[in-house]
Amino acid sequence: MKEISEPKSGGILAMMETTFGSISELVPALFTGIMIFLLFWLVATGVRSLLRHIAQHRDAERQNVLRLIQQLVYVSLLIVGLVTALGTAGVDVSALVTSLGLVGFALGFALKDALSNLISGVLLLLYRPFGVGDEIVIGGYEGRVTSIDLRYTTLQLEQRSVFIPNSRLFTESVVLKEALGDEPPSSHHDSHAEQPEE
Repeated sequence: MKEISEPKSGGILAMMETTFGSISELVPALFTGIMIFLLFWLVATGVRSLLRHIAQHRDAERQNVLRLIQQLVYVSLLIVGLVTALGTAGVDVSALVTSLGLVGFALGFALKDALSNLISGVLLLLYRPFGVGDEIVIGGYEGRVTSIDLRYTTLQLEQRSVFIPNSRLFTESVVLKEALGDEPPSSHHDSHAEQPEE
C-alpha cells in the first residue's frame, strides 16, 4: 500500500515567517514615508502663510509677485516631499523623477517665451528700474508707463496703448526720460491697444 504523505508543515511555516517578516519591514518604512510627507506639507503650508502675511503689507504689484512665489514654493515642496516619501517607503522613484524631468523640459521648451516674460515681469516688479507714471523709450516707442504686470508693461502713447513684452525690457535698451510717479497718465484720449511683435 502506498503511504499518504503528510503536508510539510515546515515549508508553510517558513513561508509565513517570510511574509510576516516582509510586512514588518514594510510598515516602518511606510510610516516613515508618511511622516516625511507630512513634514514637507507642514513646512510648505508655513512658508505659504508667511509669504501671504508679507504680501499683505506690500503694494498691489508686489502682492501679485509674492502670490506667484508662494504657490510655486508650495507646489515644489509638496512634489519634493512626495518623491522623498515614496523613496523612503521603498518605492523605486527613479522612473518617476525621470518622467518629471522630461515633462518639465518639454513644458519649458514649449512655453519658453511665456516663461521668459513671466520671469522678466517678476524681476521688474521686484527691482523696479522704473515705475508706473515714468516716461520711457523702448524699441521706438515713447510713452508713460501705466501698468506693469507679470507678462506685459503697458505704455500710454498719445492716442493708443502699447503692450511691451517684459522680456524685451531686459534684452533691449530702455531710456528713462522722466520719472513722474505721482502724475497720472492722460486718459482723455481714446485708447487703442497695439501689441508689437516679439
